[in-house]
Amino acid sequence: MNIVILLGAPGSGKGTVAGKLASENANLKHVSSGDLLRGAVAKGTEAGKQAKEFMEAGKLVPDSLIATMIKDVVAETTGDVTMLLDGFPRNLAQAEILAEMGAPVKSAVLIDVPDDIIQDRIAGRRTCPKCKAGYHVKNLPPKVEGICDVCGEKLVIRKDDNPDTVKDRLVVYHQQTEPLIAYYKGKGLLKTVDGMTGVDNVAADFLKVM
Repeated sequence: MNIVILLGAPGSGKGTVAGKLASENANLKHVSSGDLLRGAVAKGTEAGKQAKEFMEAGKLVPDSLIATMIKDVVAETTGDVTMLLDGFPRNLAQAEILAEMGAPVKSAVLIDVPDDIIQDRIAGRRTCPKCKAGYHVKNLPPKVEGICDVCGEKLVIRKDDNPDTVKDRLVVYHQQTEPLIAYYKGKGLLKTVDGMTGVDNVAADFLKVM
C-alpha cells in the first residue's frame, strides 16, 4: 500500500480528480478527510462523537482526532493499493503526524490553479442537499437549471462556497496548507500538474506523475 497526497487550494479539483481516478482504476482508493469526518459523525463512532462535540461548539476538530481516523483507514488498507489522500494533511503539524505513523508516502501532487480562477469555480458550485450530488453552473450544469439530475431536489449553495467564505478559506490555505508544498519538495516527493487543462487532462497528468 502506498499513499499519494493531493495538494492544492480549495476548489482546485482535488476531490473531482481523485474520485475520477479511483472510479477508473481498481488499485486506487480515494480517501477524503472531510468524508471520513462526516461519515464518522453520521455513524456515531467514538471518534465521530468526539468530533461532533467540537463541530457543534464551532471549534476545529483537533489534528490528533482526524489523524486517528486516517490511521484506521491506513491500517485496514492492504495489498497493491495506492491511497489518494485528499484533505489530510492540511498543515505541517498534520504532515508530521502522518510521518510518525510510518505511512508510506509515495508522492505529493500539487494541482496548481490561480486564486482568481478558484474564486470563480467555487462561486459556481451547487450541491444537492438530499443526495449530495455536485454541480457547477458553467462546468457541470444540471439538465434543468437549479434542479438535481439524480433526485429532483432543488440545488443549494453550501455555506462554505459563498464569496466571503471562499476568500477566508484561501487566506487559511495560504497561511497553513501552502507551506506543505515546500515541505514535500524538501523531501523530494513534490510533483505538480496544471489544474487549468480540464478534468480529463488533469486526471491523466496526475496519473502520469504520481
